[in-house]
Amino acid sequence: MLTVGLTGGVGCGKSTVARRLREHGIPIIDADEITRELAAPGSPLLERIVEAFGSEVLDASGCLDRRHLRERVFQDPGARRRLEQILHPAVRREIETRIRALPPAPYCVVVVPLLVETGMDTLFDRVVVVDCTPELQVQRVCARDGCPEAQVQAIMASQAPRETRLSKATDVIENNGKLAQLLQDTDALHRRLLDQGRQQPGTSPAR
Repeated sequence: MLTVGLTGGVGCGKSTVARRLREHGIPIIDADEITRELAAPGSPLLERIVEAFGSEVLDASGCLDRRHLRERVFQDPGARRRLEQILHPAVRREIETRIRALPPAPYCVVVVPLLVETGMDTLFDRVVVVDCTPELQVQRVCARDGCPEAQVQAIMASQAPRETRLSKATDVIENNGKLAQLLQDTDALHRRLLDQGRQQPGTSPAR
């Protein structure tokens, strides 16, 4: 089937786009969900993370304290690279496995926040980038997560530059306006991808 990578900077709206496409019956694979599953308590991946960063990255219940780990690696580029070396190959393998296991459909979508940074854009037939201005990114994440602006700026600095993401895109959805416009643009994208996906052999109709 046609494979579509969906990405965007923090606060750009990729989760909203993914939810809308799921409402149309499109199979969605989420890299963040895969990461949480692979790093579940007792998993080999979590053991490797603890070996690399110490038991302080676990909360009282033995689960990965994602907020603590995120804050730590944002302050230390070397630590971020170590974490990426542990996580990214495992997540990529699981994405490939799940794509192969999907039932026939015109297309599938894989949501990968760090698609460009990890080089995963090469996995997909098309790359959709959800984009907005940096000012809107900061406003949205501060309002959503209740975090200080400096923390959002640090997250944005750790991600690929906006221009780099856009250079990898085969499709761009601009999310600088209201939710209704974003949903309308997502519906239009869905129709285009349906047309392209139906040209792939062995697919079945979706809504």
